[in-house]
Amino acid sequence: MHDPRLLLDPELDAAAKLRRRGYILDTDRLGKLVSRRSEVISEGDQARAQAKKTAAKVQAAARRGEDIAPMREQARELKTRIGELEEEQRQVEAELNDFLLSVPNLPLDELPDGATEEFAELVRSWGTPPEFDFEPADHVDLGERAGFLDLTRATKLSGPRFAVFKGAGARLQRALAQFFLDVHTREHGYTEFSLPSLVTRQTMTGTGQLPKFEEDLFRTGVADRELFLIPTAEVPLVNLHAGEILDLDELPLRYTAHTPCFRSEAGSYGRDTRGLIRQHEFSKVELVQFVDAGKSREALEEIVSHAEEPMRRLGLPYRVVKLAAGDIGFAAQITYDVEVWLPSQGTYREISSASDTGTFQTRRAGIRAKGKDGKRAAVASLNASGLPIGRTLVAIVENNQQADGSIRIPEVLTPYTGFSVINPDGSTS
Repeated sequence: MHDPRLLLDPELDAAAKLRRRGYILDTDRLGKLVSRRSEVISEGDQARAQAKKTAAKVQAAARRGEDIAPMREQARELKTRIGELEEEQRQVEAELNDFLLSVPNLPLDELPDGATEEFAELVRSWGTPPEFDFEPADHVDLGERAGFLDLTRATKLSGPRFAVFKGAGARLQRALAQFFLDVHTREHGYTEFSLPSLVTRQTMTGTGQLPKFEEDLFRTGVADRELFLIPTAEVPLVNLHAGEILDLDELPLRYTAHTPCFRSEAGSYGRDTRGLIRQHEFSKVELVQFVDAGKSREALEEIVSHAEEPMRRLGLPYRVVKLAAGDIGFAAQITYDVEVWLPSQGTYREISSASDTGTFQTRRAGIRAKGKDGKRAAVASLNASGLPIGRTLVAIVENNQQADGSIRIPEVLTPYTGFSVINPDGSTS
């Protein structure tokens, strides 16, 4: 969430920055809300000061035996006026807060213009897409023929866009999660967490999922308690420190977790509805960092490299792109996408998004830091997928398929899977 004074600062020109991402900032309404809040606070302070003086006069007059009825009436009127001003202040602040919660983060100037993926800027690429002397199958055909993926039974259980994994498929999923966590905790310095999958509205609001994306969330509750299923572990990981003051000298903090993720994706129709690319429920290893706000840009480069490392070890061809200003997420000020090569589609598809949110989330969640000198400091949060289990499985089986329908497992995974090949009949060797 933004400081409204910065949004109205002509030198920052937040309105122009937000136009780059397709958002029109209503500066007139914002200015009126900020001005009225200041006026109401000032009037309230004046009324309370006057009430204090009047109370002193009443006491002094009473001691002198004077008629205090007129002054008591004035005190009652002031008390009523103070109550009215306090209520108006609550209303204005609630309206201002609602306004600010709807304003996305300001994109950095370095982002290219544009609102779709074709405007992304190529940063680097790694690996060479495989060449096949046969027509490569997609992951659905490969998985269903070998019997380790069952979308039909998943639909019977839960409806479309869910998956059931069996045998080698289930084991491969488990192996990927363990492999990712081992790399990030043992080599990249992340602390692993086990987290709730249900969180409060306040928690969702802290990272920017609410109110913007309410229709894309699964909501549940017991009795009068409202809870949301998390769309990513970023939500509970960031909010672990909601309302806290961190020790500046202990930054950066690096957190990771493997969790289920739930997204209704109410606005998504037609694209990627077949297979594992866009599911209502999937699992993912998430990376989150808290850093000194002045160091967030360099921290982004680091967290992207952390997301890339498992890709390299798995031997998956990929590229890194910097998204255009109009294509970044609501809470992001800059985003890099890591895109993996999918032979069945003949193109690169996003497998990890790494975003620097600056102080946007930490302001919403009330997270600050303090140094040894006692001075407060701003904290930035960053997040990246490190990596999603389903999409990584898709890339592995498609890039490592053989002419006979078997699938070779990357060597780095065999200590976790216990096999190096998934045979066409679903057996392993």
